[in-house]
Amino acid sequence: MSRVDQGRRQILAWGAAMAGVALAPGVTLFDLAHGRAPTEPASSKVRWGMLVDLNKCASDCDACVSACDKENGLPTEKTATSAQWIRKVELKDMRGQVRSLPMMCQHCAEPPCVDVCPTGASFKRADGIVLVDRHTCIGCRYCMMACPYKARSFVHEPTTGQRPEVPRGKGCVESCTLCVHRIDRGGIPACVEACAATGRQAILFGNLNDPESEIAKRVASYATTAVRADLRLDPGVRYVGL
Repeated sequence: MSRVDQGRRQILAWGAAMAGVALAPGVTLFDLAHGRAPTEPASSKVRWGMLVDLNKCASDCDACVSACDKENGLPTEKTATSAQWIRKVELKDMRGQVRSLPMMCQHCAEPPCVDVCPTGASFKRADGIVLVDRHTCIGCRYCMMACPYKARSFVHEPTTGQRPEVPRGKGCVESCTLCVHRIDRGGIPACVEACAATGRQAILFGNLNDPESEIAKRVASYATTAVRADLRLDPGVRYVGL
């Protein structure tokens, strides 16, 4: 075994052990890397989610995709192996009607990616956000195979232009984080902000557990659909008009 392999094994073993150390309920070392304070842990009282109104989402608009790339330091010039945390998908129903659908990690309450991860690198925070700890990810890609939404990417090439708040690394799996670094400062995801700036306001973000929040009121008032609801994963992303 080479020194590089030995060093990698030591780092992975240390990372896997430390990933499970809770500094406070809902807070791990990975959370602190995003600037979370021990006095403000993620809480199960909150469940962050999105409601996407496909009646307002235009097929020729990719503002959400561009904003995601810029915010998270992803390559704008895409290749077959480029990471993409949000993509536009066109769906056609039996009547020939086409809908343009933003697809990203659905932040499931029962995430299959977490179930199959052998190191605990894929995990769900107390507030429902599903993340990948790149320090303990070994690049096995089991989570990619388990995800029914094809929402995860594998980093094949060395990363450039990284954002300090969004660390990335070759050989790791990654996906939409709901812009957790923004949320932990009281902000909203970049895709939501960009969509609102276009005037379409097709994406609504908020706390699904708060009955007084706008997103909870709309979910309660309008017919919403979860993609692959038959799997009973209880996604945190819902759609109107699907």
